[in-house]
Parts: sequence; C-alpha cells; structure tokens
Amino acid sequence: MALPEIHFLDADAMIESFESAAELMASSPLRRGSTVHLPARGRLLATGDIHDFPGHLEAIVRLAELDESPDHHVMLHELIHGERLISGMDVSYRNLAIVAELVKRYPQQVHPLLANHELAQCHRMSVSKGGGDQVAMFDDGLDYVFGDRAEEVATAIREFILAMPLVLRAENGLWCSHSIPARMDFDDGAFDRALVLEDYQSPKGTAWCMVWGRSQDPVHIQALLKRFGAKLFVVGHCHAEMGIESPTDGLLVINSDHERGAVVVINLESPLPSAEELVKSAIPLVLYRALS
Repeated sequence: MALPEIHFLDADAMIESFESAAELMASSPLRRGSTVHLPARGRLLATGDIHDFPGHLEAIVRLAELDESPDHHVMLHELIHGERLISGMDVSYRNLAIVAELVKRYPQQVHPLLANHELAQCHRMSVSKGGGDQVAMFDDGLDYVFGDRAEEVATAIREFILAMPLVLRAENGLWCSHSIPARMDFDDGAFDRALVLEDYQSPKGTAWCMVWGRSQDPVHIQALLKRFGAKLFVVGHCHAEMGIESPTDGLLVINSDHERGAVVVINLESPLPSAEELVKSAIPLVLYRALS
C-alpha cells in the first residue's frame, strides 16, 4: 500500500482535506468523547513519535495493510516538527496532510492522537527539539508555500488537530496515548466528553497532562492503570534508544522517529501480551522504507 497522492501546494485541497478529516474523526462511531474504543477484532499497528523522519510514515502505511481488512487499525502521533528543513523552514504539514487523507479513506481505521508538538503548533506555543523554535519554522513553511492563504491553511490544520482524540482503547486492556499524566489532579471525565479550552491549558488541563507527562515511576504507573481500568500503556514522548522499550511494568514506549525507530502489531482479539513480549515482536521501520 502506497501513500496517497496529494496536491501539497493547493491551498483549497489542503483546507478541504483537513476539514473533512476533522469532521470524520469527531463523528466516528468508535469515538466517545475524546476516546476511540476499538472493537475486539482485528489488529492495531501501534507507532511512536514520527517527527517527519524520512521514509517512516510511508513504511508505517505499508505495514498497516489497511486495504487488507476493515479491522486493521493504525495509531499515529507526533507527526510534525522534524529535522528536515528547507532553507530553515519546516514543511512537515505534509505529514498531517497525508494522515488527513488517510482518515478520509479509512475513517474507522486511521487514528491520529493528539501530541504535544501538534498542541504547541495549534496554540502557537514555542517548542524545540534543540534546533530552534519549531512552531515558528512550521509557520514559515506555510507562509512560503501558501503565501497570503497561509493563515487559512493554518486554521484548517488547527481544526484537524483539535479534532484528534486523546486516547485509543481496546477491550483487552490496551491504552494508547501520546504520554500519560505525571500528576493525578486532572479531570479524567474529559475522556468521555468533548474537550473544552480549559482541557488544553497548563498545568491541570486533561489534554495538556496527556501530552506532556513523562513519569515512568512504577508506583505512579500502576496507580494510573488502576484508575483508568487499563492493563498496559503504549506511549511515545520519551526517548527509546532501540526504538522500543519497557522502562517499567505496564508501560511500553515506542519511538518511530530515528534510525532504530520501530512499530508493533497488537492483536485485538487475543489477551494483551506483556510489554516485554511486545518489545521482542517489534518491527524495525528501516526494513520497510522505500529503497528509492
């Protein structure tokens, strides 16, 4: 399965794609509030941060095999703000556009989750991975490509980002999100309702907590699993040198944004494997990148 052909330079096409995908995500029959609930059938391809790493989104789409079955799902997050710049500008909006088009084609199979870099871009909050203000560089890229229509495209992108769910859950106890809260004083009722502005705000907004937390404390992890009624957290946001690791029981961290980036397939019909078993079954993305 190849990436969809997209007119990346066409402002009207971009706006339509982002707006249509946002509407489809918000109205999905699998969604309740800010949570997507997967049925107990088929499989999920779980990924980590992508950050526009060359070839990895294409490899993920190939591995997802979405055409093979309507019960094949893929979870995606942290798509933008990579190291590939053009004259100092970030054009990783193209990754968002690819995913928006995939949502349009496979609306109940493709599940982008809100991540901190998308939230920062949406709210124009400065964020960096060490190479400068990535929000400003992303805006510069939109200005260069779309000129006086850049703000229209940016508005459609914000609509797309704000339609992203926080959580992807499965009946076997799987819980996927960009990260997990480092604190306990947040409103977990937000998972079952539409998000409001306060949910995105620091320090206690539920969406904020769900994309910025980095706690790997074993006691905290077990307390959150119990609170959420989950068995395993699958997240990104933290560095995993080998692409995937389980720093503590009940937590699996995946990176898809470097040379050792990985993904993992999780069977939704079977009891949930342990984090250690999933680490052993991880798929290195380098093996599935296009040769050209």
